[in-house]
Amino acid sequence: MKNMNKNIGGEFIEKTKYQYMGTTDQEKELPQPPLELEYEKGEVLIELPSVSNIKVNNIDLREAIESRKSLRKYSNEFLTKEELSYLLWCTQGVKAITSRPSTLRNVPSAGSRHSFETYLLINRVNGLKPGLYRYLAIDHKLLEVNTEPDIAEKITYSCNEQIYVKNSAVTFIWSTVIYRMKWRYGERGYRYVHLDAGHVCQNLYLTAQSIDSGVCAIAAFDDDRLNELLGLDGEEQFVVYLATVGKKPELKS
Repeated sequence: MKNMNKNIGGEFIEKTKYQYMGTTDQEKELPQPPLELEYEKGEVLIELPSVSNIKVNNIDLREAIESRKSLRKYSNEFLTKEELSYLLWCTQGVKAITSRPSTLRNVPSAGSRHSFETYLLINRVNGLKPGLYRYLAIDHKLLEVNTEPDIAEKITYSCNEQIYVKNSAVTFIWSTVIYRMKWRYGERGYRYVHLDAGHVCQNLYLTAQSIDSGVCAIAAFDDDRLNELLGLDGEEQFVVYLATVGKKPELKS
């Protein structure tokens, strides 16, 4: 088994080379998938504060880049709903919908496909019940998914018991609806979603600096267990990346 698995990464790179793309569904003129996952009427929706009125610290871009580092220990301070709104806007906020249609956001994405859905494990955010939520980027709202008392423990366990998942103020969980990307790029789209994840997470790192918060990206998790917790099938939609966010602890004098 060890030898059989030895070159899986190499095969992925080889078989997703540009020359193997073939004819894509876009080229076949098949309809493109929806820009965002739908939800049932009557589900709990939560309005987020308008980003135009949110005040954050003025921080120089170079300072933000040079002071950025992964932070795994957080204070017990809560994020405000305004701060969460700001982080969501900067990482996946929709600025416009084009006639194509496609969404224009605050991060780049291959072909403007923007295949991600953002889930949030809320632990300490003022005005929000702890639990699992999904961000509705087009309407800038939250959709309640699971507020069972043990959901934070279960998600932490699925992330190899990395304790800062449940000790964060909020943990971002990015899943891809892979056909949004494959519709245009075929199998090569699997490469692009991982590149896009880096764009999104770096925006989170930098914007967190302006609200006195820190971030730690997470790529070590049990794919099947975490997908199941989020209600994802693991094939058409699956988790790609996570990141914890929390207020920086006070420096001891």
